[in-house]
Amino acid sequence: MSNFSNRKSLPAEAPTGQLLTYFQPIIALETRSIVGYETLGRQVVEGAVRSLGPFFTDDSISVKEHVRVDRLLREQALAKLSTIKNPPMLFVNLKPSWIYEQYKLIGELHTLQLLEKYEIPPNRICIEITEGEFKGSMSELGEIINLYREAGCQIAIDDIGTGFSNFDRIAEIQPNLLKVDVLLMKKSANHNGYLGTLRSFSSLAEQIGASLLIEGVESEQDLKRAVQIGARYVQGYLFSPAVPEFYSADAFTSLIESELSNNRRRLRESISHWDDVGSALIDTLRLNDIGHTSELTEPDLADRAIERLLPALDISCLRVYVCDNDGVQLSSNYMRTDREGWRVETQYRNADWSWRPYFVPHLSHEHSRVEARLSLRYSDLETHAWIRTVSIPLGPTVILLMDIADPTDL
Repeated sequence: MSNFSNRKSLPAEAPTGQLLTYFQPIIALETRSIVGYETLGRQVVEGAVRSLGPFFTDDSISVKEHVRVDRLLREQALAKLSTIKNPPMLFVNLKPSWIYEQYKLIGELHTLQLLEKYEIPPNRICIEITEGEFKGSMSELGEIINLYREAGCQIAIDDIGTGFSNFDRIAEIQPNLLKVDVLLMKKSANHNGYLGTLRSFSSLAEQIGASLLIEGVESEQDLKRAVQIGARYVQGYLFSPAVPEFYSADAFTSLIESELSNNRRRLRESISHWDDVGSALIDTLRLNDIGHTSELTEPDLADRAIERLLPALDISCLRVYVCDNDGVQLSSNYMRTDREGWRVETQYRNADWSWRPYFVPHLSHEHSRVEARLSLRYSDLETHAWIRTVSIPLGPTVILLMDIADPTDL
């Protein structure tokens, strides 16, 4: 059972005092409502509530004792859930190694027995597993997961982004949810590489048909990041620590709605900004007499046309080149070196960029009127700066492309 908490904890030892299950809410962005709760173990000693994290991570304590306490807390949680008419989802963190060891001994899964005992629909349960914790074979891990899945439970993989996750195993497990580690989220605020990694988890979730859950959301900036990278669910101290009772479903609706409203405003501002950028670039081409001409299919002439354009380009323009409609580069690269200078890179002539995801929007220029098209935001291969590629047709078969710095985080 997972035990994320920033409260002071007791030294790792067999738990004393009263053992209780607490619940941390998980909110769905599309409904702005609480969709479920993660179960977390707590002990109450002399009125103080402590996390059971140190107990569950202490290797000097026997697995038998860990399992005993874990089962006690799990039964508490399910017994409580059974008293609710329309129960929320319950996210139960289980160690695959414990599950498999017990399953080999008795041939049954304790959680499924509890669901039957308390008459809880299995679809109200999400089994969270830490994929990297299991040292057995994929077939053994898959055997356990399939039993829960066939019973009707949801499957989540916890702690994505910690250690070295095996993405082949994640793909084979086909989870319903991916939970991203809070530490990566914190680092993403100041480091492009981490933000890119977080966005890659969003893409991974989409590709395997899973939803992304960001846990450890402690500030409005964290929530902003979660929305921007495509999270479906959020969880953390911004909303609530783990508590002994369930909230009303709409307890945090206003907070979510406020951030979603802010995100829509930022998106509209971004669209307006890039529309203005595209219009200004088209005007610049016209003023510099660079327009519809078949001569640009000749590499040297394409370079000369770009060179006429360079003095008129804004400092945010980092790279300029010409491609044909198939994505094959005709000109050299013109790469900004400083505010005034440009580096000519002739080696990029004849490079084929049609395979790059950012080029897809520009393929639709064929037979279109003169207008600027814009790629999604991405990290440049060479500079690692966040950029967008703007494209403008210069004729039926030629496209001018410019990589523009994007300082926003949308």
